[in-house]
Amino acid sequence: MKILFMCVANSCRSQMAESIANHFFKESVDAKSGGTAPSQVNPNAVKVLAEIGIDASQNRSKHINDFNNDNFDYSISLCGNPTEGTCPVFFGKVNSRLHWPFPDPADATGSEDKVLEVFRKVRDDIKSKIEKFVNRDF
Repeated sequence: MKILFMCVANSCRSQMAESIANHFFKESVDAKSGGTAPSQVNPNAVKVLAEIGIDASQNRSKHINDFNNDNFDYSISLCGNPTEGTCPVFFGKVNSRLHWPFPDPADATGSEDKVLEVFRKVRDDIKSKIEKFVNRDF
C-alpha cells in the first residue's frame, strides 16, 4: 500500500506519519510525506520519534509536487487546525483521498517538557491511527 502523508510544512505530523508507517508497518506500507509550504523537520519530531526507536535525523521536508509522477493508493492530509490555512490536496495519481485531523504540535507552548508531551501525544495518536488503518480496524 503506497501512502502520501501531507501537512502544510511537512515538518511534524506528516514526517512522523511517514517515519512511523515505514518503521512499524514496512511489510505492508510504502509511505512518503510532503507539504505545500515545506520548511524543515522539527527537531522535536525527530526527538520523539527517536524515543520509539526511529531515526528521523536525516529526514528532509519535501513539497507534495515532488511526487506528481508517483502513484499512490492513498493521500492522507493530517491538518487539524483551521488557522493553519488550506490543508494540502494532492492532485497526482491517487486512488483515495483521506483526511485525518491532528493538532499541530509545533503550536505547543510552555516548558520543553510540556511541548514534548504534546509531540508525544500527536505521535502516539498518529501511530494508533496508522495501525488501525493498516489492519483495517476502523
